[in-house]
Amino acid sequence: MNSNDRSGSVDRKDNIETVENLPADKHAYNENAATGRDKAADFLATQERITVSPEDNKRILKKIDLTLLPIMLVVYFLQQLDKSSLSYASVFGIIQDANLKGQEYSWLGSIVYIAQLVMQPIIAYFLVKLPTGKFAALMVVCWGVTLSCMTAANNFKSLLATRFILGAFEASVAPTFVAITQMWWRRSEQTNRNASWYAMNGVTNILGSLLAYGLGHISSGSLHSYQVIFLFCGLATVVFSVVVFLYLPDSPVDAKFLNDHDKIIAVERLRDNQMGVVSTQWKWEHVFECLLDIKTWCWFCLITSISIPSGGITTFGPLILTSFGFDKYESMLLNMPFGAVQIIATMGGAAFATWTKKKGPALALLCIPPIVGTVMLLCLEHTLPNRGPLLVGYYLISVYPGISPLIYSWSSQNTAGETKKKCTTAMLFIGSSAGNIIGPHLYTVSEKPRYKRGLTSSLSLFIILIVLVVLTTLYLMVLNKQHSKRRVAVGKSAVLVDRSMMNVKERAVDLAAHGGEEGEEGNRVGDHAFDDITDLKNEDFIFVY
Repeated sequence: MNSNDRSGSVDRKDNIETVENLPADKHAYNENAATGRDKAADFLATQERITVSPEDNKRILKKIDLTLLPIMLVVYFLQQLDKSSLSYASVFGIIQDANLKGQEYSWLGSIVYIAQLVMQPIIAYFLVKLPTGKFAALMVVCWGVTLSCMTAANNFKSLLATRFILGAFEASVAPTFVAITQMWWRRSEQTNRNASWYAMNGVTNILGSLLAYGLGHISSGSLHSYQVIFLFCGLATVVFSVVVFLYLPDSPVDAKFLNDHDKIIAVERLRDNQMGVVSTQWKWEHVFECLLDIKTWCWFCLITSISIPSGGITTFGPLILTSFGFDKYESMLLNMPFGAVQIIATMGGAAFATWTKKKGPALALLCIPPIVGTVMLLCLEHTLPNRGPLLVGYYLISVYPGISPLIYSWSSQNTAGETKKKCTTAMLFIGSSAGNIIGPHLYTVSEKPRYKRGLTSSLSLFIILIVLVVLTTLYLMVLNKQHSKRRVAVGKSAVLVDRSMMNVKERAVDLAAHGGEEGEEGNRVGDHAFDDITDLKNEDFIFVY
């Protein structure tokens, strides 16, 4: 190490020690807590504003990705596996053993989404008030225990009760992951991270059936095959909850895998987001703004519009395949590529949106294959010679899962203020749960092989989605113009560069253009970044469309 390196290391260490030992820290924290500022504001209160170098950014981003993403991917896989365990159990005789009649099996599927719908407001409050990592670990262990206890359920009432409790605990997973993504990654990085954990749905579709097939062949004198599935999935979840508790941090400020200097960089990286990091103060004014914000209802309508066809096609997908003339075993095998297409659509859509820095065009494009596929299933005769084209149409429809994570990202990247972020996410998942409840009821077995009502409703909603995307984009443009006028009124530049959406190379070029500094404009833009104010109140907030 040369002298310059040693000198830089000493300076950095001295700076960190000064931050840690200043007696004013505690008083600054209390004052900020009283005014409801973000926890990051408390952490940076005694720090000088720094510019994050491309090298430091790359190093910290790698640490974050390698620490958080594996945990998130496994948890989301386990959630989808646990949620799907009932469909696996149906193949191994739970309907007969539990003496399920009429619509009772369908209600066992719907009750999970009813529980998720009911729990969203409560989860939003807990995500603000409780440490995020510990809350996630608690929910994971609770749903693992619940699924393990399903082994003892042997009738409709006991299964319904355990499925409701399972849904209540699992309801926290996706909102928690949206919150984690918002507090750890820049806006330019969030879309691919959201897509990564959501793509585990496709992995579950592929691997879950194979796992259930293997577990179903385990011979036990005291347990049915489906009980073995419940017990294995539940215990695996409980075991992994220990990993979540030990290694999933509550926020960048509390992360044990980062040293003090790296924490400063991790937080400062997020300044351009204008979204804050984390605050534990529940603000009712944020709740009211969320409910009155037109954007909130745009997100709600978008996610509901995709969740209705999603719920129906997911439930009736194997039956639709059977209507093409395939037997039940062929239908199970042919449904596996559905998961592969889902992964490709989810990651491909996210990559395209990240490349263009726009969600609207990506969402509109992802709606086109399902529209074409639905038209094919409605128009083609269900005859043996048409099985190939019908199968192509079905796989074109299976592109739709790529739409939901983009809506989550679009919403999260356009919302600021801790309480408002959590409430907006809750609204999204209320819409998602409602759509998944409604969707299956639009399909009826009596309408096979065409399932005209269900497919027609799906077609209409895919078209409505494109219209909603256009309207939402136009509204976000209007909001940007309004913020531009407000900046001019307070003496700021009308046009701001959105550094939060820049990739590494673009940020390096931007820094070089300013001689390694962000410039006067950049220094002023982040003034309110950690003040826990909402997107509509912060004139520096730039809406992404």
